[in-house]
Order: sequence, then structure tokens, then C-alpha cells
Amino acid sequence: MFRSIGNAVVRHPVWTIVAWLIAAVAIVATAPSLPSNSDESSFLPKSYESIKAADLQVKAFPSAFTPSAIALYQRTDGGKLTAQDKKDVARITTELGEKKIDQVQKVVPGQPSEDGRYALTLVQMDSKNAGQPKQADAAEVLRDDVKQLAKGTDLDVKLGGSAAQALDQQDSSKRGEALIGIGTFVIILVTLLIIFRAPILAFLPLITIGLVSAIANGLIAYATKLFDLQANSSISSILIVVLFGVGTDYFLFLMFRYRERLRLGDEPKQAMVNAVDRVGEAIASAAGAVIIAFLALVLSTLGFLKQMGPALAIAVTVTLIAGLTLIPAVVSLIGPKVFWPSKSWQREPDNARFAALGRGVQNRPALVAAVSGLILVALSLGTLGYKATFDLASGSMPKTKESMVVQDEMQKAYSAGAAAPTDVYLSSTDGSPLDKSAFDAYAQKLGAVDGVASARMSQVNRAGTTADFTVTLKYEASTDKAIEAVGKVRDVAHSDAPEGTEALVGGMSSIYKDIDAAVNHDYRTVFPVAAALIMLILGLLLRSVVAPWYLMASVGLGFGATLGATVWIFQEGQGHSGLMFMLPVIMYLFVVAIGTDYNILMIARLREEAREGREPREAAGMAVRHAGPTVAAAGFILAATFATMMLAGNSLLTEMGFAVSFGIAVAAFVMAMFFTPSLTALIGHAAWWPGHADRAKEPEPVPAPVSGGGRDSAVHDPAGRRN
Repeated sequence: MFRSIGNAVVRHPVWTIVAWLIAAVAIVATAPSLPSNSDESSFLPKSYESIKAADLQVKAFPSAFTPSAIALYQRTDGGKLTAQDKKDVARITTELGEKKIDQVQKVVPGQPSEDGRYALTLVQMDSKNAGQPKQADAAEVLRDDVKQLAKGTDLDVKLGGSAAQALDQQDSSKRGEALIGIGTFVIILVTLLIIFRAPILAFLPLITIGLVSAIANGLIAYATKLFDLQANSSISSILIVVLFGVGTDYFLFLMFRYRERLRLGDEPKQAMVNAVDRVGEAIASAAGAVIIAFLALVLSTLGFLKQMGPALAIAVTVTLIAGLTLIPAVVSLIGPKVFWPSKSWQREPDNARFAALGRGVQNRPALVAAVSGLILVALSLGTLGYKATFDLASGSMPKTKESMVVQDEMQKAYSAGAAAPTDVYLSSTDGSPLDKSAFDAYAQKLGAVDGVASARMSQVNRAGTTADFTVTLKYEASTDKAIEAVGKVRDVAHSDAPEGTEALVGGMSSIYKDIDAAVNHDYRTVFPVAAALIMLILGLLLRSVVAPWYLMASVGLGFGATLGATVWIFQEGQGHSGLMFMLPVIMYLFVVAIGTDYNILMIARLREEAREGREPREAAGMAVRHAGPTVAAAGFILAATFATMMLAGNSLLTEMGFAVSFGIAVAAFVMAMFFTPSLTALIGHAAWWPGHADRAKEPEPVPAPVSGGGRDSAVHDPAGRRN
């Protein structure tokens, strides 16, 4: 199949390129805009208690006041607010409400702090648009207006709350995307220039992948709208890295083999056909493993991951098709001039370092397997200290952003949980009015829960069938202690609800607790499904039942080593309270799926060497020698491109960038280079049971070349092999 693809593309390179350009113009011109949502509650399905509570609030208390933005006032000298300061706060609050800003429904004064140094203005926005870009726009207007109104006073005012966080997250994301894009571009360009010493070859993947990126983003927007998926601003940053990192990987897989075929004496066009034929299956299998792993995210209960899975799968699918069609077409059109001005492509390098590594694997496979395995196990021990954090907003922007400063100052000035109180909604089960005489006792029981600062009955709906009890926790909403405390609040709220009533617990801490439960569900569901499907792909590629097991075991060790190293660096080294909650899921999929690429490339080359008649140990050594440079170059570029995510300046992308880049480095330079080939050498022919995929084949007859400009479509080289 891959030879046929190579033949078709090489015969008609211009038409192939034109088809891609037409597709790009059509898709980009007609694709809808990609929506974005920063509301964590939108990531959960309706079956979770926190979402049921939010739905009940909308029905029972349609006019309930839930601040989307909070203006925090303090004196510029840091002292207590004077009588004049309080008058200024009241005036600003009134005038802000009179401006009738889009999305703003109500503006009211908030409670002053107990120490008298802080005052608040609370802004309610349309709950139907929570987390949407239009509320971030409203926050931008509010921030400008409130600062303008405070001019000429002794007050310093900052805007926080969920809408302001969405605004700051949006700004941070744009800056992060720019830095990641520039960093990725520079790393790929410089690395390819060093490897090939050919400017055309260095710029070529950036140009072609840029075209692929436009098509992929358009298709993702279509899919997001068609299937009503949730979008998040962090996805754009991840997409940049995936498209350019994975695309460059496939480009390198192809170009290294193309150069090899030219050195073996193939005519240029036939060299590309043979390159696609030889490496196409490995590229398709590697991409298939990544696509399957990403699609497994549709089983997630979190809307954020459900959208990320198909988006990344679409990106890799388009990249795969480009790797097998667009890139071969462009390169075959340019020919060997693509390597200009370097002449090194014409001669076979010694590959002395990789030849030495190959000999080490060949001569001492048990030692190599033991040492590399012990390194992975040792790093994996760090997973024992793993903890999760759930505040996606603060995790996706620097602490210096204004909304984050407001959040930190409010935690110091008020009860830590005051910025995001927990609500317990008590409703009658038969639709009759509630017995108000039981309210005080119920509030006291809620207030006595460990971790609760205060609890009071705040309002009853018009029908008298639902009461809202406001519970203020002692801890900030996203902390482990707050999540533990809200679990205890749920237990008391349910068990001590008066007869004939039922209770639902809402609020941000309740949402985070449900996100925690959803992530644990995803660990039990997504991980095994992705692993099983990747093993199936490996089994089909290798025609073996044995090899997929130890290949997946090695990748599993790589995942453990990656998570362990991330825990040690960020939790132990930098003092983070935990890692972002979705990091292990994303890390698993990137490290397991993309890391499997290198295992596939190495094991496919090992099988190819074995089919030349070499014994397992020699085949492993030759595979390291010949596939090692490709794996090293691709692994370095992909790890470095993911590392650019650390430039974004927020903990979510910093942790993700380090973890994935470290995991890919481990996959390329430990697993694929040493662990996998040494294990395969030790297991020998049994690694390919029940088939004989590693056994030498009879040489196929070499037909005479077809005349007419390189259309000799079936040239093989069963004997044309380096030693």
C-alpha cells in the first residue's frame, strides 16, 4: 500500500501540492471560529452533584446574586480605610452600576474586611454566559472603568473574580502561544540546520507543517461545533507543539530514509518511492498509536479532555497524511537539491557513536536492559508523593496577574473561603413548603463540620420549597483541605437533612471535588483502553503477541519515571502543593502514545535488519546503529519543542512542558535506544511469536526499470545493505 502511495505522489507531485493548497484555502475560508470556555463547571457532566446544585440554583433562585467580578479596594499607603475612603467606594460602586456595561446585571457593595483595610464591590453577570469570551470582554471594560473612577482618591483598586480571571487567562494564553510558537520555530530550524546543513531542508517542514496547521485548526473548529465540544485556551498552545513536533518527527523519519536510499544508489524519484515504502508503515503505525490514544479521551468525563482528544487526533491525522503525501511530493519535486549546499548526503557517515552503542547492545544486552530498567524504576519512585491541585484558572496564568493578586489578597483579608463560598440547597421532596423551624439546627450542624468557618441560612425561594445555606470554608476553594472539608459538608448535609428533604452541595470546592472524582474515573477508564488499543496496533504491525507486551511495559516504566521526576522537581524542589489535576492523563497519552513512535521505529528497523538474515543480537545492534540517529534527532526536536511550553509563564504549561519533554527524552534516549532493543535481543526469535516476522525472506526478483522519468515502481534492494 505504501509503495503505491509513494508511486502516486512521486508521479504527480504538482497535483498533490495543488490539492493540499486548495484544501487549505477551502477549509480556512469556511471554518467557524473556535469557541473557548474557562468555566470549570462546564467540564463536568450533568450527573455530578455540584452541577445538579448549580442547575437547582438557577431554577430556585433565578435572581440570586453570584459575583462574577470583584473589585478589591485598599488605601495606597496600606492603612485602614477612612470615612472618606468608604464614601469613595460607595460612589464608585454606584457609578459603576449606572454605566450599564454589557453582561453586567447588578453591582452592589460587599462586606468590608474585619481589619478595616479592605472593601469590595461585587459585580453579577449573566450566568448563561459564564466562562465565555464576552464576559472576559466585560471584565476588561470594568477594570478600566473602576480604575478611572478611583482616580483622584487615595484608593488602589484591583479587579478579580472569575470573569477577570478569564480575561487574564486569555491574555496569558496569547502571550504563551506567541512564545511557544517562536521557540518551536527556532528550535526546529536550528536543529535541522545542524543535522543536515541545508537551509531548504530546515525551512521545508516549517512551511509544510504551517499549511497542515491551518487545515487542522479549521477541521478542529468544524468538529468542535458539530459535536458541541468544550474548548479551552490551553489547547491552542498544545496544538502548536503537537503539530510542529510530531510533524517534524515524521519528516525526519522520511528524510533520513530518503537520504539512505540515495546513498545506496537509487535514482532520486525512486529513492523517495522506496523511502515511503520502507518507512511508511512505521510512520502510519506510530501515528495510529497516537491517534488511538488521543481518541481514548472521548471516554473522559471531563469536557476539557473530551474536546482535546478529538482535536489532537485530527491534528495528528492531518500530519500523517501530509507526511505520506505532501512532504514526499515537495521533496521529489526538488530532488537532491533539497540537501544543498551540503555534500554529506552523498556519502555514508561512520556513525561511530551509534555504531558503538549498537555494539554495546549487541554484546551485553542483559547489562544494558538492567541498567536502563533500573534508571526508569528509580525515577518512578517519585510517583509515591504525587498530589493534585484543581485550580485551573490560577494554574493557567502567572501569579502576578491582577486577578491572581486579588485572590491572594482576599485570602489574607477575609476567610480563605470567602471568595468562593459553598452553598447547600435544601429542598422538599414532595413539593410542599419547608419547615423553617428546622433551619437553625441544620445550619448549626453544617457550621460544626471540621474545616467550616461559618454557616447560615441566606435565602428561601418564593415557593418556600428550597432554602440556600451559605457555608464559608476556612480554606481557599481549590486546596486539598477545602476539597476534603466539602466532602465532610456533603456527608452532614445529606445525613442530617430534615425528614422529607434532600440536600445538594454546590460551589467551587464542590466542583473541584467532582473533578477529582471524574479524573479518578478517567484513570481507570482511559488508561487501560488507550494501552489496549496501542498494543493492538503494535501486534498488527509486528505480527506478534509477545513484543507488544514488553514494549508497553517499557513505555509504562517511562510514564512512571516521567511522573516521578515531575513530582520531585515541582513538588519537592519548587514547593508546589501539587501538580495540575489533568497532568497525569495528558502525560500518559503524550508519553505513552508519542513515546511509542520511537519504539515502533526502532523495532521496525530491528525487524528489517533481522529479515536480512541477521541473528537477533546482531539485528538489535544494527538497528541502533542505523535507526539511532533518526530516533535521537526526532526525540531531541520533539522534547525541545514541548519544552517551549515552559516559556508560557504559568504552572499548568510549565509542568506540562517539562513532563512531556522529559518523558519523550526518556522514550527516545532510554527506552528506544537501549531498553527495547536489548530486551528484544535477549528474547530472540521468541519476541516475534507466533509469527516469523524476523526471519529472512527470499530475495525478490528485480524488474527492469520502467522508462519515462523515474517510474520504475518496484525496485527493491534485498542485498544492497550496509554492514
